[in-house]
Amino acid sequence: MRHKKITAVQKLYDACRDVFANCGPGVVPAAEGIERLKDILNGMTELDVGVRSNMPYFKVQETGEFPKITYLHLSECEKFSIGIFLLPPAGVLPLHNHPQMTVFSKLLFGTMHIKAYDWVDDVASSSAPKADSSESEAGPVKVRLAKLKVNSDFTAPCNTSILYPTDGGNMHCFTAITSCAVLDVLGPPYCDPEGRHCQYYRTHPFTTFSAEKVQQLPDDDEKIKDYAWLEEIDKPAGLSVIGARYNGPKIVEK
Repeated sequence: MRHKKITAVQKLYDACRDVFANCGPGVVPAAEGIERLKDILNGMTELDVGVRSNMPYFKVQETGEFPKITYLHLSECEKFSIGIFLLPPAGVLPLHNHPQMTVFSKLLFGTMHIKAYDWVDDVASSSAPKADSSESEAGPVKVRLAKLKVNSDFTAPCNTSILYPTDGGNMHCFTAITSCAVLDVLGPPYCDPEGRHCQYYRTHPFTTFSAEKVQQLPDDDEKIKDYAWLEEIDKPAGLSVIGARYNGPKIVEK
């Protein structure tokens, strides 16, 4: 009797179920689990999830607004979630965080610019006046210092990127240069009641605000450019992420 071949997306789900089984908020999977997921994702293409660059989701309507981004939901439980973001050319997922999460992102096709930051540990949140003013018109701006970790273009096929709860570029921004599809695994998923909500940020150059008690900064002006102040903001008004039905190979949830 011939056994039915296990699809790549089913292998991914089965691996997520095992790897994240004993994890929770802020708990990073064991190294062998990280490698297992990375190996599966590195080998996946758009064909494994039934998406292609000529889908209608990638057609940009000339409305003057930000291009709409589509999200395909594959699976979610309290331990992890799997989904695909479909970004048309010039589509942007603004700078946002992943609180207490380990995140795997696999670019399935297209070219995308990724910019990512981590917090500078010894600089806590503060209300900082601008460097050229004692206070802004609306009062001090609450900012926190972050260090740039990634600022590059990526073109598929490329390796999976991994973000950790406090390292690897936990806050990132995606900008599609061409039509792009990104397969995302979050462990654990966002959960508002548990305080894991998606927070957006605005960046300010390091020189915009005065800095005190900053221990890690280099003296080199060029390296200073790798630091920025991040200000929490509401969800950008032009951001539109629309859910759509996933029609790729099915996942049998066990």
